[in-house]
Amino acid sequence: MLLRQLEYLVALAREGHFARAADACYVSQPALSEGLRKLEDELRVPLVHRGRKYEGLTPEGERILLWAQRMLADRDALESEVTALRHGLNGRLRIGSVPTASTVVSLLTEPFCTQHPLTTVQVLTDLRATEILDKLQSYELDAGITYLGHTIPERFECVPLYRERYVLLIQPPSGAGRLSEITWAEAAQQPLCLLDPVMQGRKVLDTVFQEIGAPVRPRVETDSIASMFAHVRTGRWASVVPHSWLHVFGVPAGMQAVPLVSPTRAEPMGLVVAKRDPAPVMTRALVDIARRAGMDAVLTQVPGR
Repeated sequence: MLLRQLEYLVALAREGHFARAADACYVSQPALSEGLRKLEDELRVPLVHRGRKYEGLTPEGERILLWAQRMLADRDALESEVTALRHGLNGRLRIGSVPTASTVVSLLTEPFCTQHPLTTVQVLTDLRATEILDKLQSYELDAGITYLGHTIPERFECVPLYRERYVLLIQPPSGAGRLSEITWAEAAQQPLCLLDPVMQGRKVLDTVFQEIGAPVRPRVETDSIASMFAHVRTGRWASVVPHSWLHVFGVPAGMQAVPLVSPTRAEPMGLVVAKRDPAPVMTRALVDIARRAGMDAVLTQVPGR
C-alpha cells in the first residue's frame, strides 16, 4: 500500500494536476486524493498544498518525493533484475539526449536491442543538458547522452563516447570550387542559421566565436535540426553543424560541409547515468555497450564531404 501511495505522490509532482495524475495511475481522482491523505496521516507531515487546484508540494512533500522516486526506482530495478535472471533482459530502457547528439543514439540502441531482443527503448532527443541531469536524478531517465565538457556532478557516472567536431554547412554559388576548410572567423561573416541560444549546442559555438573575438548574431535561430538544413538548402543561409549529423543525413546535394579550423574544436560527448549500487541491470547492459561502441571511428566516416 505504501508504494502505491508513493506512486500517487510522484505522479502528482510530475503531472502538476490531480486529474492527470489520477489518469496516469489508473485510479479515480477521489481515490488518488484519499491515498495522498492516508500517506500524510501515516507520515504525520503535510505533503500537498491544497486549494481549488493543485498548488504544489510542501517543503516536507518535496523531501518525501525524493525518497519516493528512489524507492520506486529501486523496486523497478529489483523486478528487472529478477526477470533478467529468469528469462533474460526484459523491459523498457529510457534514454534522453541533447538535440546535437540525437543522430548517434541509434549507435547504442541498435546493438542494445540486438543483444536483448525482449527489451524496448524510449528515446527523447529534444532535452537540454540540465534537463537530462534532472531527469536522471528523478529516475525519469535511465541514461542520457550529453556534453561532458561542462561539470557533471559526482553523483553521475560518465562514459566518453566521441568528440564532436564542427563543419560549416553551406550551399556555394554556382560554379564555385569546393573548400577544404574554413576558419571560425570566416564563418562568422556568413549569414547564419544557428540553434537557439539557450541550447548547450549553441552555447558551445558562442564560446568559440567569443574566444576569437567574432561574436555572431544569426539571422535565423531554431531548435530544429531539420529546420537548419532546410534554411541552408535555400542558398541564403549557412549553418555550423556537428559532424555527427552528417553520419545520418549525409551532405545534401548541392551543399558542402566544410571543416572549421583556427581553432579546431572537439567537444567531448558521453553517456551519463546516475550512480547506484547495485546499478540497474538495464543500465549496466547499456553502459557495457557504450564502453565498446567506438563511435569516433564510425563518425569520422562522413559520406559525401
